Amino acid sequence: MSARALGLLLGYAADRVWADPVRHHPVAWFGTVASRLEQRVWRDDRLAGTAYAAVLVGGVVLPAAGVERRAGPATRVVTTAAATWLVLGGTSLDREAAAVQARLAVDDLPGARTQVGRIVGRSTADLDAAGVARAAVESVAENTSDAVVGALVWGAVAGLPGLLGFRAANTLDAMVGHRTARHDRFGWAGARLDDVLGLPGARLTAALAAAAGPDHAGALRAWRRDAGAHPSPNAGPVEAAFAGALGVTLGGPTTYGDRTEDRPRLGDGAAPTAHDVTRARRLAARVGLGAAVVSALIAVRAPTQPLPPRRPRR
Repeated sequence: MSARALGLLLGYAADRVWADPVRHHPVAWFGTVASRLEQRVWRDDRLAGTAYAAVLVGGVVLPAAGVERRAGPATRVVTTAAATWLVLGGTSLDREAAAVQARLAVDDLPGARTQVGRIVGRSTADLDAAGVARAAVESVAENTSDAVVGALVWGAVAGLPGLLGFRAANTLDAMVGHRTARHDRFGWAGARLDDVLGLPGARLTAALAAAAGPDHAGALRAWRRDAGAHPSPNAGPVEAAFAGALGVTLGGPTTYGDRTEDRPRLGDGAAPTAHDVTRARRLAARVGLGAAVVSALIAVRAPTQPLPPRRPRR
């Protein structure tokens, strides 16, 4: 087994056992740097936003590439495992979704609204129980792609730079990739970069959801029929495949602040319930495990950067 493949598997196992760090998380440090830089360089301009994204993502990828190029096999296992553990968020996502399910199970709607607000960007104050369950299932689906599968895929094909670069781009999209007056132009490059990098992980997530879900045909049907209507090129296939696999309907009116979007209907069946949040969590766990195995297989076959030859001593 290659050092990269072993590192990915060890990092995935570490996330399943310990989740990602709660304190002093490097992603939080990156977010702080990105926020401070935005305050200094913000302009209502795409070019300024492109430079901003290039500096931040490049500032992560280039040092990571240097580390990987110089590392021996044992060091590469350790650095890949540590980076994988840091960038994955599957276990933390599962725990947050489980807390939503627990609140719904005891009819604590105010608590469920507050809890689901921790994992979604939409307004949750006026959601009914079905709306909370729908938000949780959609978040589990989309974030399984963003926080687990996408990172593993890029780790498999590009090693340490792929892991850290993917997470940096994903974090930038969460910070400035929204269609707001401030970020519509400035965040354009960050959002498009995240779309491009998220493409392979989203398709693998949808395929694994169809393979591992209880309704294989329903997942494929919803993916093929409904995904294209979603405004996100990556969330569409993932959420549609999860909806079809679970036999529920996702989508509908979604409010962000003072703006409401009528998201397309995905899948067939009833609106999600608290039990469907648990089913989505179980499906996400199977998808994550499948992605770890597939990524390790890719990593075994992926070419690695050879070490530079040693210069003879004189």
